[in-house]
Amino acid sequence: MFSKIKEIEERFEQLENELARPEVIRNQKIYQKYLKERSNLLPIIETFRKYEALNKEIESNRPLLDDPDPEMRKLAKEEIESLRSQVSELESELKLLLLPTDPRDEKNTILEIRAGTGGEEAALFAAELFRMYAKYAEIKCWSTEILSQHQTGMGGFKEIIFLISGQKVYSRLKHESGVHRVQRVPETEAQGRIHTSAVTVAVLPEAEEVDVEINPEDLRIDVFRSSGHGGQHVNVTDSAVRITHLPSGLVVTCQDEKSQHKNKAKAMKVLRSRLLDMEQAEQASKISEERRNMVGSGDRSEKIRTYNFPQGRVTDHRIGLTLYKLENVLQGQLDLILDPLITHFQAEALKGA
Repeated sequence: MFSKIKEIEERFEQLENELARPEVIRNQKIYQKYLKERSNLLPIIETFRKYEALNKEIESNRPLLDDPDPEMRKLAKEEIESLRSQVSELESELKLLLLPTDPRDEKNTILEIRAGTGGEEAALFAAELFRMYAKYAEIKCWSTEILSQHQTGMGGFKEIIFLISGQKVYSRLKHESGVHRVQRVPETEAQGRIHTSAVTVAVLPEAEEVDVEINPEDLRIDVFRSSGHGGQHVNVTDSAVRITHLPSGLVVTCQDEKSQHKNKAKAMKVLRSRLLDMEQAEQASKISEERRNMVGSGDRSEKIRTYNFPQGRVTDHRIGLTLYKLENVLQGQLDLILDPLITHFQAEALKGA
């Protein structure tokens, strides 16, 4: 660990020197690149400096353990124990900071929410999950943009795809992929029986054009008239777009905008992210099952969470966390679940480090 920190210290000092050079300051592209790298290393440097300072303090207190005054010896012992406790905490913090970072953590995120088993009730819950994530984004000062939606007559969603943009969005939401189960009495249930329905959530890091190379010859683009709740202006022109990626068979449809050009741009955004996700899934399948579990594969076939309305309970099955704060969670207070989840996956990563 300490040899790695030594390398980081050397790189940090090198960056400090580079950032002070006039020619680097004039080249804003390089300057910003170095500035970002320095910013990423700073928490490690600051933590390590605190760690070193505390160790020096422990050493300076050691001679007092042999002081002839018993009261002084007692105070020195208590002080050293307190300092050792702080050193231990900083050591754990350093181990976390030195874990390899996921390069996707900084990316914006595309969320795809689809109604599963449960018919209209599942579609209604898909709409509630969308509102939950939208409210969470609002709390975090992130922005949301609907890319595609397929609404039902009662206001639910068979499918809704939306983009969340902001700082470190993917790092917070990447563990949300999976099956979300809801247990409640549906509005359509006359006898008051509790039904269980399911909704799937897929979390994809937004792919830039440089992340995924798409050959235009591999695309079939169809245009057609929009349908649904778009209003009179949407339905009079061939504004809806369907893009088929022939090598993979992936199909993306977008019809929310009045402009064919805007619908095509949104559909390409979703297609790029799905292709990147497929590429990463293929890479992950080559890694051992143990490693995939350690980093959190986000297997969408797994039931990850249950929202129980009669008991006001939400349970995350991966970490055995149960909270009787369902209403708070649905109002966007997702950190109640995400903080323990992230801590869990960090601890798992530390075991394998």
